[in-house]
Amino acid sequence: MRALPSFCRHNRFAANCPICSREEAEKAAPRRTGLRSSGGHVTRKERTTSRTARSRATNNDLRVRRVARAGADGYASQLVPGIRATADAERLAEELAFAAGRLAGLAAAPTGLYAEVASLAAGGDLEEATWLAFLIAYLGPLDGEDPWAGIVAARTSWASGELPDLTDVPLGPRSSHAAARGTTTIEAYRAWVARSGSQQRAFEGEAVWTPSRRFQRVFERLAVKGFSRDARYDLLATLGRLGVYELQGTSLFLGGDDETTVAAKRVFGIGDTLLLERRAADLAEACELPLEVLDVGLWNWGRPPARPLVPGGRATLGAPVGEPDAEAYALAASALGL
Repeated sequence: MRALPSFCRHNRFAANCPICSREEAEKAAPRRTGLRSSGGHVTRKERTTSRTARSRATNNDLRVRRVARAGADGYASQLVPGIRATADAERLAEELAFAAGRLAGLAAAPTGLYAEVASLAAGGDLEEATWLAFLIAYLGPLDGEDPWAGIVAARTSWASGELPDLTDVPLGPRSSHAAARGTTTIEAYRAWVARSGSQQRAFEGEAVWTPSRRFQRVFERLAVKGFSRDARYDLLATLGRLGVYELQGTSLFLGGDDETTVAAKRVFGIGDTLLLERRAADLAEACELPLEVLDVGLWNWGRPPARPLVPGGRATLGAPVGEPDAEAYALAASALGL
């Protein structure tokens, strides 16, 4: 007598059920122990070695950040919910005050190559002024007595069309350049400008744009290969403060794994981009500081504290002194409850 087909636990004919039929096939198949046999199975040791090799190949570009935190001592502030130590809050106030003084100095009395950018713009040579500002942001001012050495060594004029020689050029701590890319990023920048016809047109955009709208639109459009978020932001903030173009940052454009965003996540205790921007704006308002201040302030705060070249261990990024602005520090410290 022919046996009737049976139903499985999934209320299907057992022979037609994709789940049960796979389980039966697995039960019937011989088990592999991982030990070498005449059939050529690999050993556990060989599998482990292979897995390790694959892991190393996959993680060649892995970057590990070692961040320093002071011991928690009961400090708490709604403005910076990620900070749990008074020392960390004090250092944040100092970095915000330094960044505020740096931006104010760019507007009132720029020095070094920043002064040359302002002078070129005032003389009507916006192309050379913008090109020099780009090189400053891309290569970065150095820490130490001569912050401009690397930029001066590599500098070319915009009018010549000559690409800078970046071989062994010294780079600042916030540089966006990587030796492996060569001049790829600079070529991409020139191609970006060519689509607009000139640097002036590329940065001015539409005549109806407000300074904040212009900052946002140019920041988005300037996302060329190898030009990091930090360098782009610093370029636009610098051009605005030096009066080259009407630019004002009303957003930090946080997101990704750049140093400023990582520091913001630590300070504000959250990773959501919208909430990071909102909390950054709240902090700037409470401290009575421009939002642009938080860009360099957070970035310097997130760096390891022990750096011997600069007083206080911070990168000065072309500022003539490394000391925080006293008035800005008082405002930030008051807002943070210090």
